[in-house]
Amino acid sequence: MTYDIIIDNATIYDGTGRLPYAADIAVKNEKICEIGQLKEARAKTRLDAAGKVLCPGFIDIHSHADLVVHLADHHKTLEPLLRQGITTFVGGNCGAGLAPFSKEHREEGLLYMSFFIGEDQGPHAKWNTMSEMMDTIEDRGMVLNAGLLTPHGQLRIGALGMLNRPAKVDEMKTMKRLLSESLEAGALGMSTGLQYFPGLASDEAELTELAEIVSANDAVFTSHLRSYSNTLTQAIDEIMTISRKTGVRIQLSHLFWLPNVNIVVDRAVAGILRAGAVVYKHLKIPVPLDLAMREKLSVMGKAIDEGLPMGMDAMPTGTGFTHAFAFMPPWSLEGGREKVMSRFADPVVRQKIYRSIMRGKSVWPHRKPDTWSMNFFKLMGFKSIHLMGVRSDANKKYQGMNFVAIGKALGKHPFDAICDMLMEEDGNVLVYETPTWPGDEFAERSVYASVSDPNVSVVTDTLLLGHGIPSHLFYDCFPKLMSKYARDEKHMTLQEAIRKSTSLPAMQLGIKNRGLIRRGYWADLVMFDRDTIQSNSTPLKPDAFPSGIEYVLVNGHPVVTPGGGYHPAPRKGKLIRRGDN
Repeated sequence: MTYDIIIDNATIYDGTGRLPYAADIAVKNEKICEIGQLKEARAKTRLDAAGKVLCPGFIDIHSHADLVVHLADHHKTLEPLLRQGITTFVGGNCGAGLAPFSKEHREEGLLYMSFFIGEDQGPHAKWNTMSEMMDTIEDRGMVLNAGLLTPHGQLRIGALGMLNRPAKVDEMKTMKRLLSESLEAGALGMSTGLQYFPGLASDEAELTELAEIVSANDAVFTSHLRSYSNTLTQAIDEIMTISRKTGVRIQLSHLFWLPNVNIVVDRAVAGILRAGAVVYKHLKIPVPLDLAMREKLSVMGKAIDEGLPMGMDAMPTGTGFTHAFAFMPPWSLEGGREKVMSRFADPVVRQKIYRSIMRGKSVWPHRKPDTWSMNFFKLMGFKSIHLMGVRSDANKKYQGMNFVAIGKALGKHPFDAICDMLMEEDGNVLVYETPTWPGDEFAERSVYASVSDPNVSVVTDTLLLGHGIPSHLFYDCFPKLMSKYARDEKHMTLQEAIRKSTSLPAMQLGIKNRGLIRRGYWADLVMFDRDTIQSNSTPLKPDAFPSGIEYVLVNGHPVVTPGGGYHPAPRKGKLIRRGDN
């Protein structure tokens, strides 16, 4: 037999978390077919892995790369993912995605997604159903593997449009039908964005009814929780309760925690964190900013040990990112584009929105007026909100600046600066939220416990759109885990870091025959130098590829090769449908 590829002299970290071992690997017909001593075997191509780590391709289960993977040039936009070793992503997270649409509320569904993407996808997304979207992506080809979740936000919009109230009986029937059709098409599960409008309008009864369908299909229920601040415990309990009632497998998304007491204390805390970040640049004082999360992880770990089918994931950063409308009162986002934009254009209504923000209280279950938990303008202050991306040339010069600085530059109150920019950009404004500044290592200490926990997968939360200032995670998430967290600071072993990036996320999302180096598994592989793998991304210049990654194979096809080679053609990625082998 002549193999397609033989990788010689590899130090294999197989994804299980076990110690590495030495062996050769043979690939044929896109799969791993032999592991052992293969020096005498024949192959079309031989790669020498002497002194290098060989591990499964990294699986990013919390991504928004689905928002561009349908585009013809997605291989350019998503190149940073492959360059850092990601061979599979799962999209449709946070209750947001480009399917399913109902014919009645299609325009509202597209409007909702335009806030994330920065432009109308109507000309590109010709489909309505999840099945049609999957078929389209599959036919066009992908540069890496992808799985999709059914977004709860689109289920709600499809049934009742952009309304801020619980679903009625007939609307629930529509949501259930759309969900069942999507799961039947091969969606890996359902995602919820309970901190975002319109997902935040749902109640536990609605979510439980939908979870019963997810459970019956042996799929997974993922959740951007209803809160990540003072009511995080209740938000976690809500999803755990749904799992206990229905038996559904659950995944708690991008775990983090922000203190929320009152505006005076919260602003003081933000000031202390900014001062601490300045000091931390020079004196690496190990301040434990993750104590509150450690307690919560202990409780969740015990529940998992007792049999609760729960997974978790986290980002190795102290900086989040979303669209600016996410921080606005839910009532201000009801209706179509014209209604929403007219509210922010009207000076009287704009002041009403501002008062709603300043008077808002984060009260569980966050469904009454002015109790929404993503009130980050009040919680963190305008200085903590930085401009990530806009489309117009006129506003691009403000990218990377916080809105206090932008307001000063424009001679406006920060809130007016945000609202005016939303008007100028037709609502398409992406922002970072962070108590200090994007990419700050001090703020990142708050996620150390989450990232290091053995039950937590590591994710990018990718929102790569081809414009704006990207998060460093889009370039360095997994190399950073291998270098900073494993090799340099020893929060975990290298084999554990690899497990948390491969077999653990595959298990959590039900992805079969990936995430391990094993005979019969798809040949998604990464070869890197453990001594030189390193992030080159910085807060001021995040768009820099990492060092030390030599080869990345997607289904046996070398997409990344030494010397900076990138080979997206032919597109060898596969659409992963639930139950696929």
